[in-house]
Amino acid sequence: MSLITLDNVTKHYVNGVDCVIALQDLSLVFEEGSFLGVMGPSGSGKSTLLSILGGLTRPSSGNVHIDGIDVYRLNIEKLADFRREYLGFIFQSHNLIPYLNALENVMLPLAVTRLSTEEKHRRATEMLKRVGLPDRMLHLPQQLSGGEQERVAIARALVNNPPLLLADEPTGSLDTATSNQVMSLLKELHEDGQTIIMVTHNRENLRWVDRTVFLRDGRVDRDVCNNSCDILPQAI
Repeated sequence: MSLITLDNVTKHYVNGVDCVIALQDLSLVFEEGSFLGVMGPSGSGKSTLLSILGGLTRPSSGNVHIDGIDVYRLNIEKLADFRREYLGFIFQSHNLIPYLNALENVMLPLAVTRLSTEEKHRRATEMLKRVGLPDRMLHLPQQLSGGEQERVAIARALVNNPPLLLADEPTGSLDTATSNQVMSLLKELHEDGQTIIMVTHNRENLRWVDRTVFLRDGRVDRDVCNNSCDILPQAI
């Protein structure tokens, strides 16, 4: 079952008299429950693609459907609700609040919900246990290793139980051993049914994914099925 459909998506930026094309007529279909890697040289459109999927950057033309929702036909308020309910974000820099402990950082996405304080605490606690940090909940970010900070960021991204997890270079600042630990965790989440789209520059990370889309100059250069996945027909 397809979760995401991009239909002739183009994004260009105007810089003075220059027009930079970040994505050009991109059409892709992503299955629910897949683990997708996106790779390409600098300027190929990887970050722009992730930003468009995340409801953060409006395409210049084309359509984006996630779970049947035409994302960029939503008004600002409904788009914010959509991001909160459907998407989890993992950033290379972690983006943890330095004066909040791990548990409080994970609880942040729940602040705008109507859940009780006890339920927010319970969900955040369970998620930190799930990512292997049951004994680090009260530690501040600076008291955690890089890998532990990434695990907190993953827990925060998942605490709302979003259908789609978007990861931007999740191992970019980590050493090889820690990168493997983080990728192993993402693979476990995927095997539990989580849909993940990951931008990476590290080819070693591609051994963990089902499918890899290679971008070049804003277009699909190659679309490779790594394991036993089925690549759905592109949108037309």
